[in-house]
Amino acid sequence: MRLLKIIIDFYLNSSIHVALAVYSFVRVTEFYLGLTCNEPLGYFVFLGTITGYNFVKYAGVAKLHHRSLTTHLKIIQIFSLICFLLMCFYVSKLNVKTLLLLAPLGVLTFLYAIPFFSGFQKNLRSIGYLKIIIVALVWVGTTVFLPVFNSEIVFTEKMYIIALQRFLLVVTLILPFDIRDVQYDAISLQTIPKKIGVKNTKILGYLLLIFCFVLEFLIRSNHELIIVFFILMIVVLILLMKSSEKKSKYYSSLFVESIPIIWWVLLSIIV
Repeated sequence: MRLLKIIIDFYLNSSIHVALAVYSFVRVTEFYLGLTCNEPLGYFVFLGTITGYNFVKYAGVAKLHHRSLTTHLKIIQIFSLICFLLMCFYVSKLNVKTLLLLAPLGVLTFLYAIPFFSGFQKNLRSIGYLKIIIVALVWVGTTVFLPVFNSEIVFTEKMYIIALQRFLLVVTLILPFDIRDVQYDAISLQTIPKKIGVKNTKILGYLLLIFCFVLEFLIRSNHELIIVFFILMIVVLILLMKSSEKKSKYYSSLFVESIPIIWWVLLSIIV
């Protein structure tokens, strides 16, 4: 049992799970747009997510405590370095348009972790409302626009609706994390639950889910896609309803963040 916990903790703390979630969103986009599965892009997104998330999570820790890092963090650092080197290899397999889009996404990720506001004391992560928007924008850019750019196809209205739906869905999936952290976040960090309360945050999430489902019809999805999306919305609804400040870290980090993976798996089985 202890070994299983160690494995799961490493799986979560090293950002493998979130990377798999982002990778799954890329595959979902390919399903919806009828794009050919691009393995180099998928591997790049997976490895880049691990690199970016670990940079955001551990950059400050490594800087302040580099001499006293635990073995666990050192292993994650080494793992992240290996992922970064592999990511660089797959960058060479992407086209120029894709690389141009990567630049602003990389800058947002950097500014999310590195302080540059208020005399270099604040980063984008420390600004409550901006934090959730930045995360959602980076996920949309990575999982919707990157596959489109790399396929070099013409942008259509359908792509923008998918991007809007993805943005709202990601915002909704972040809400259980903010609800979980409401008792730990600083008063100055005005997250949505801190500003409007947990109950109203859940209501906001329900409204966003309804809007996401309406957008599914505007995307003009086929019957199978709509069924899969409806099942997914029910799962998200239940997870959001049951989210609270008392839930363990595994509830959000493992189960809520599995939604894109579940979506991809259901599409692979049903469609």
